[in-house]
Amino acid sequence: MAECILFLTGHLARPRLEAVLEAMQASFAWKVLDIGVKVAALMTEEIITRRLPTPVEADKIMLPGRCRADLDRLSERFGVPFLCGPDELKDIPLYFGRARKAFDMTQFDIQIFAEIVDASALPVDAIAKRAETYVQRGANVIDLGCLPDTPFPHLEEAIGALKQKGYKVSVDSADPDELLRGGKAGADFLLSLNEDTLHIADKVASVPVLIPMDHGDMESLYGAMDVLDAKGRTYLVDPVLDPINFGFMRSLERYAQVRRERPDAEMLMGTGNLTELTDADTTGITAVLLGIASELHIRNVLVVQVSPHTRRTVEEHDLARRIMYASRAEHELPKDYADGLLALHSRRPFPQEPEEIAEVAREVRDRNFRIEIAEDGIHVYNRDGHHVAQDAFALYDRLGVDNDGPHAFYLGAELARAEIAWRLAKRYAQDEPLDWGVAADAPAEDKTRLKEAGHTLIAKKKSKAS
Repeated sequence: MAECILFLTGHLARPRLEAVLEAMQASFAWKVLDIGVKVAALMTEEIITRRLPTPVEADKIMLPGRCRADLDRLSERFGVPFLCGPDELKDIPLYFGRARKAFDMTQFDIQIFAEIVDASALPVDAIAKRAETYVQRGANVIDLGCLPDTPFPHLEEAIGALKQKGYKVSVDSADPDELLRGGKAGADFLLSLNEDTLHIADKVASVPVLIPMDHGDMESLYGAMDVLDAKGRTYLVDPVLDPINFGFMRSLERYAQVRRERPDAEMLMGTGNLTELTDADTTGITAVLLGIASELHIRNVLVVQVSPHTRRTVEEHDLARRIMYASRAEHELPKDYADGLLALHSRRPFPQEPEEIAEVAREVRDRNFRIEIAEDGIHVYNRDGHHVAQDAFALYDRLGVDNDGPHAFYLGAELARAEIAWRLAKRYAQDEPLDWGVAADAPAEDKTRLKEAGHTLIAKKKSKAS
């Protein structure tokens, strides 16, 4: 017998919810219950507890995405599992499609080396603090970037401090003496050795990362690999990724060549020559590079964060490796696993058609303004009218808030946010922050408490002031 899901909703959303469910031709049976509120998002745990009939004749109960309620407490009270659905009705088919192929997004097989650039110029406490930040963002190895012709007298102390915190450490230097010091101090990896400096690997336990003697010299790289293979030593191989228009495609071919000719070799790819040296948002660049790494089974990436536009590069690499792992494991396209790399645009930015918004607007009987966006622009409506514009300033004269400063301020801020979302084709929900994916930290929120709208907070402040 098919599973039955009971969807709880409000007056305005019920017809649209039923239409979406009917169009789905779902594999489960469903019912819709109007819980007795006008707007579904205003449904609270207390309202559900008072108004949901018992016994519940369903296998599961789904709440609207913006409903604030303790799902575990409700599940225990009614003896039926409660679920939180998507924020938008039209995403329900996607929600169930994604649930059918749910994947454990904690899994990955690419290790992130996060470089502390110019580490020799930083005191040990600053190195430790930055390392802690990188680890929190997803780094697995802290790479100490050394400077040419610049002493690093506290190298051993820095390595010791990081190891004491339980971090894996690599030392990245062109100075053989610095590499040797790093290895003796307990570094887990040394970047980078070539045929001339392989002798360092004989004196330390660190895993060497091998590069060609001269740029692009694959014979020297293979020669270094052969020497370490003969000794039974573990190593990583880095053919070196070049910037765009400076050998980028040839460098990609080198990685593919190593994988073809040495199928068991463990490789490392430094992504900074693209993320740092290309004036483009790094989310897409990172996704493509991690996709290449996934196909070639490159299980280590070196990440650099110097330019301001790469400030979220560790988070981007962390999410990208999880998406690519899931995609490869399931033989699926890297779609619908996570939206965090869609920082600027949404795949489905406009869940409502203009006609659907107009239909809801005709049912509104109060003075509270609702704001939504659709393909044709920003919609703002209440019982007194429904207005549409593509420029937030064009709406001011139509709203009648000239003598209400706090309300005007609220509407101005909210309409500006709506215009940004409309112009970028992003999802917009009134009184909710825009979702910038991994490009910005999401504000912390309590999912069990009803969120107070901005105009409600303003009204409270006005009341206190008076």
